[in-house]
Amino acid sequence: MARTSRPKGFELVRALAKALPDVEEGTSWGVPSVKLRGRLLACMASNKEAEPNTLVVCVDVDQRDAMIADDPGTYYLKPHYEGHPCVLVRLAKIRREALADLLHAGWRYVDSRAPKRRARARARIPNR
Repeated sequence: MARTSRPKGFELVRALAKALPDVEEGTSWGVPSVKLRGRLLACMASNKEAEPNTLVVCVDVDQRDAMIADDPGTYYLKPHYEGHPCVLVRLAKIRREALADLLHAGWRYVDSRAPKRRARARARIPNR
């Protein structure tokens, strides 16, 4: 009997993100990314300071700092990323449910920074 494998790494990120409204695949800085209506939501870290298999997710700086303080084994930051509203995520350490919640939080953050005419799209995504 053949076993079906569950998606891992960026395959899992892609699958979870594409379940959110208006998310499309793309590339950013030469690495796979997911975008919300053309705006970066998440991508694989391309800067050499980041550890291998690290995801960058756009989130509010206060939320990022709280996540790092709560679970520094999963979430972290390197100097290159300090001036940006994002968190670095060790994909090998994060649970599927936590990754889905993080992408949802990133979606809400990116959407909140979009022009106000996008209010109809915000109404389509449920609160978690």
